[in-house]
Amino acid sequence: MLDQAEAIKLLRAAVDGGINFFDTARFYGQSEDIMGKAFNDIRDKVVICTKCKYLKGDNNLRPANKSLRKVIDNSLKESLLALQADYIDVYMIHNATLEILDNQEIAEIFLGYKSKGVARAIGVSTYAVEETRKAIKCGTWDVIQLPFNLMDQRQGELFSSASQRGVGVVVRSVLLKGVLTDKGRNLHPALYAVQQHRQLYNELLSEDVPRLSDLATKFVLSHNEVSSVLVGIDRMKYLQDALAVANGRYLNKKTLTRAREFSYPEPAFLDLRRWDKMGWLR
Repeated sequence: MLDQAEAIKLLRAAVDGGINFFDTARFYGQSEDIMGKAFNDIRDKVVICTKCKYLKGDNNLRPANKSLRKVIDNSLKESLLALQADYIDVYMIHNATLEILDNQEIAEIFLGYKSKGVARAIGVSTYAVEETRKAIKCGTWDVIQLPFNLMDQRQGELFSSASQRGVGVVVRSVLLKGVLTDKGRNLHPALYAVQQHRQLYNELLSEDVPRLSDLATKFVLSHNEVSSVLVGIDRMKYLQDALAVANGRYLNKKTLTRAREFSYPEPAFLDLRRWDKMGWLR
């Protein structure tokens, strides 16, 4: 694990390399504090997306509605303090369930932040397609962060709708927790079918796209509706690799079409949270 000084150095190198979008959250340990120190003197050069504390647990909104504003307000204040900033570029709800998306009080709180300028844009992080669809249709949210990758392409059906409504799409799980990298060669036995499916993508590798991780990243970047792609980086080499892949030259039409045909046949099984609980992710 990187120490703070190394993390700050890596973040500054990312900015020097042309990266300007950085994703964090109150839930991500000291991430906000480190970004605050790294970007304090170049705040206008970066776009920071952070998320408030979880609003739901044990199948219910937590806390009760009368305390929601206090919890969200306090979370925002903590984020601003940690980031050493007086505004958030993109302020999001973490894990926006259908219940949360239906809650008008929550929407009004976030719209209030936007009207005051403390949040320049507001958004939600979703998991399920129906959550994303509702978030797009309601017209409240400027940005949606969602999972999308070579294997699980379900959210892609909503990209056009998001674009038409002016909603930015930020993609996570691009490498499916390492499954779509060379590290995914030896998965847990319970994921044997997933490991076998990985072999299909070898057909799409080439001199220009030599590794599965390159293919996976370029696949997502090949969708014009995608505003940003989140890639975790904890080494300078990984940063350099990411910059080399995000070079503006992505998949041609033929390869992109073929890659879409290679989506996993049972995408509901690709549940990373369940895999983690079952101990299948190592």
